[in-house]
Amino acid sequence: MDEQRSAHQGPVRPGVRLGVDVGEVRVGLAASDPAGLLAVPVETVRREAGRTADLDRLAAVAAERQVLEIIVGLPRTLAGVEGVAAQRARDYARELHRRLGGMPVRLWDERLSTVDAHRTLRDSGVPGRAQRARVDQAAAVLILQSALDAERLTGRPPGRALGERKPRTRRSGPSDEGRKA
Repeated sequence: MDEQRSAHQGPVRPGVRLGVDVGEVRVGLAASDPAGLLAVPVETVRREAGRTADLDRLAAVAAERQVLEIIVGLPRTLAGVEGVAAQRARDYARELHRRLGGMPVRLWDERLSTVDAHRTLRDSGVPGRAQRARVDQAAAVLILQSALDAERLTGRPPGRALGERKPRTRRSGPSDEGRKA
């Protein structure tokens, strides 16, 4: 019993988070419970080129749920490289951040979340056609749940906040011993 209890009592900041899976045609939304333990599907929002109704809807959901922060999936390749889809997700996250008056938006590595979402839906008996309507929400749930789990394990906010730079690493080179003062 104590093992089960301790597994759920990590250093997670309280507050609802919104998970976002950005696609070209649809945006999947998921939300956490106020304790930040469990992600659940919310809805799928349709995107239309040149229109902002999807961003307006995300802003409304964020306000309704009084979210602490938004976690946007960042689709990297298996090698960790960011391509066109990742840049689109970054741009979307920036616009969402601006639209929400600076509400914290964090980018979270979402490698294979859509593939996993399709597999989960198929394994649970959802027919192929019905998957299309649900896969974006399912991917958003996977993105958000993995971010929540990471925060619980590390005690630190997940991913990288918009505008946050990657920490510099010291380059290897000649040792200081051989240098003259």
